[in-house]
Amino acid sequence: MLNSAVPRLSLLHYLLLIVLAYALEFASCQAAEMNQPKEIALAQTIALPNVRGRIDHMSFDPKSGRLYVAALGNNTVEVLDTRAGKHIKSISGLDEPQGVAFVPAGDLLFVANGNGGRVDIFETSTFSLVQSLNGLPDADNLRYDASSGRMLVGYGKGAIRILDARTTKTLDDIKLAAHPESFRLERSRPRLYVNVPTARHVAFIDLSDRSVSTWPLKDARANFPMALDEVHHRLFIATLCR
Repeated sequence: MLNSAVPRLSLLHYLLLIVLAYALEFASCQAAEMNQPKEIALAQTIALPNVRGRIDHMSFDPKSGRLYVAALGNNTVEVLDTRAGKHIKSISGLDEPQGVAFVPAGDLLFVANGNGGRVDIFETSTFSLVQSLNGLPDADNLRYDASSGRMLVGYGKGAIRILDARTTKTLDDIKLAAHPESFRLERSRPRLYVNVPTARHVAFIDLSDRSVSTWPLKDARANFPMALDEVHHRLFIATLCR
């Protein structure tokens, strides 16, 4: 029992402090629960029948729900229906497919053939070959810039080729110190971030004037994967320690 000599106003303050303490504790627990990562549950598995070897890049068409998978070791591109959860087709006749990029305008699929040194273009309603662009040794990663209608191809001993995705005309070649791996295109400004593992740096390309600057990776190597969080201005690069 509280001392009866305690003034009523002080008692009220004391009770309010207790209520406030419980409220803060409850809010803290709620915030902690909200910040806890939600459990990741397996939603679906889509088998890739008759596919052998490793896979490389992928491209997604949100309109149809199709996922295009470069099955590099199998020399095919696998087409999956993510809504129906099934395998649709294998596109064969490829030569070490590495990069894939879907272009909504025209429903076209660009496929970079590393060993074939070319980019094949398929029409996705029938999966028929529309055109092959040769002269691209070790054609690798692809990125489609919907705002400009351009396709970017990483290839060779160090270059990014810029193509008009509609006419397939070459618009420019940007030279790099070595073969480019994963690269990301910034949407809010004309900037391209490129992993160049052999040179042990990340290249920053200003697409407005084609200038190239680099960020050396002194204590890391094998910078192959890359992801861009443009909203929070963060670039994620997975590497190996020295």
